[in-house]
Amino acid sequence: MNRNIEDYIRPGAWAHLVGIGGVSMAPLAEVLKGKGVAITGSDTRESEATVHLQSLGIPVTIGHRPEQVEGAGCIIRTAAVHDDDPEIAAALAAGIPVFERAQAWGALMRHYENALCVAGTHGKTTTTSMCAHIFLAAGRDPSVMIGGTLPILGCGHRVGHGDTIIAESCEYCNSFLSFAPTVAVILNVEEDHLDFFRDLEDIERSFRQFAELVPSGGRVIVNADNAGARRAVQGLEVFTFGLDEGAECTAGDLAWERGLPSFDILVHGERYASVSLQVGGKHNVSNALAAAAAAYVLGVPGRAVEEGLASFTGAGRRFEKKGAYHGADVYDDYAHHPDELRALLAMARTLGYERVICAFQPHTYTRTAALFDQFVEALELADVVVLAEIYAARETNDLGISSMDLVRKIPGGTYCPDLEGVTARLAELARPGDLILTVGAGDIYLAGEALLEMERPDRTCRN
Repeated sequence: MNRNIEDYIRPGAWAHLVGIGGVSMAPLAEVLKGKGVAITGSDTRESEATVHLQSLGIPVTIGHRPEQVEGAGCIIRTAAVHDDDPEIAAALAAGIPVFERAQAWGALMRHYENALCVAGTHGKTTTTSMCAHIFLAAGRDPSVMIGGTLPILGCGHRVGHGDTIIAESCEYCNSFLSFAPTVAVILNVEEDHLDFFRDLEDIERSFRQFAELVPSGGRVIVNADNAGARRAVQGLEVFTFGLDEGAECTAGDLAWERGLPSFDILVHGERYASVSLQVGGKHNVSNALAAAAAAYVLGVPGRAVEEGLASFTGAGRRFEKKGAYHGADVYDDYAHHPDELRALLAMARTLGYERVICAFQPHTYTRTAALFDQFVEALELADVVVLAEIYAARETNDLGISSMDLVRKIPGGTYCPDLEGVTARLAELARPGDLILTVGAGDIYLAGEALLEMERPDRTCRN
C-alpha cells in the first residue's frame, strides 16, 4: 500500500518520533506540533533537546518500548533507527505507517514557494547558516533547519512566516532525495559514508538525483572548483560559484588580514556585494560564495548579503571558541572528513599561534579505514596530535581498526583510549601561545570542556 506522509501529519493527527532528540528530529517535532499535529517521542538517552521538547509539552520517553507506539497514526524515525528497533518492529507488525525523517521534512517543504536545500560532503552546516543570516538580514522571515546550533537562532531551527525554507540536506542513506528543493546547492562531492555508498561514482549518482529534483523554473547551484560536483551535474543547466576563473559567482580582490578574508562577490563580472568575513579559511570564502549565489538567484539584494555575512561568526562546533586554559585558546570543531580536517588545520596555521594542538576523534570505523591515508596526511598539518579512540556512532568494529593505527603513522602523536586521557594530555601540553582544537563529530568536545573546568590548571608536563 502506497501511503502519503502528508495524510498523516495533518492537524489533529498523532505522530510518534523515534530518535526525537536528534539534530533534525527535535526541530521537526516542534514544527509539526506548531502545525497542530499531536507529537510524542522516544530516544535512547536524555539530552538538552529532549528536555527542551518536554518543556514544550511534548511527551518524551527515554528508551524504546513497543507499547509506546500503540494507537499512533504514524511513526517518523531518524536514519539511525532500523527495522529491528522494538518500536519500529511493533509499528510494522500493527500496520502503522513508518516514515523517514527526510520524508517529513520533504512534505513540509512543499508548502513553501522557495525551498533552498544545501548539500555537499562538507560545509553544509556553515553554508546553510550563512544563508540563514542573509535571508534574516533581507527581512525574508525564513524557516530554517540546520544540523547544528546557530547562535543567532539559539538552536538549529527557526519557524518563520515567509515564503522560504532553508534546509541542510544530507546525502547519507539518500535522505536528501526525499526533499523538495526549488534551489539545490551542491558544495562538493567526495568519498564519504562508504558504509552506505559503494564508491565515489555511487555518491555522484546520488547528488545528480538530488539536482534532478529541482523543478522547471528552479535553480541548481554548483561549486565549479570541485571535480566531483561538476561530474555529478554534467549535462544539467546549473549556476556556478567558485574561486577559479569562469564561475558565474566568484570572488574579486580577495585580501586577508589576521587570517580573515575580505572580497567582492562578483556575478557575471559585476559586483553584487563586498564582504568581510568573521570566519577564516579559503573553504569559508567558497561557502560564502555558495550562500551569495543562492541569495542572488532568489532575488536577495547585495546589501543583505553584506549585512548577513558580516554578522556570521560561525555555527556551533564549527571553529567555536570555548575558552582558554594556561594561556592557550581552546576551540572546538565538527570536522570528521579528511578534507574538512585539512581545511581546518590549514586555516588554523594562518592565525599566528605558536603551536596548533589537535585532539582528534575519528568518526566511524568504516570512514577511518576507507580514508586512512588522507587522515594521516591532514593530521600532519598540526604541530601536536592527540588521538582519541574512534567514535563508533552507528557501527561495530568489524574491521579491527583503532586510532592507535593512525598514531603509528604520525611522529610524536599520542593515543588516548578515553576522553579523560585526552583531557589530561591537553593539560600537560597547554602553554601560552597555543591553539588547542578538539575535533570530530562524536563527543570529543567533552574533553575540551573538561579541560576548561579543571580546578587546578597547574599540572606539570610529562613527556
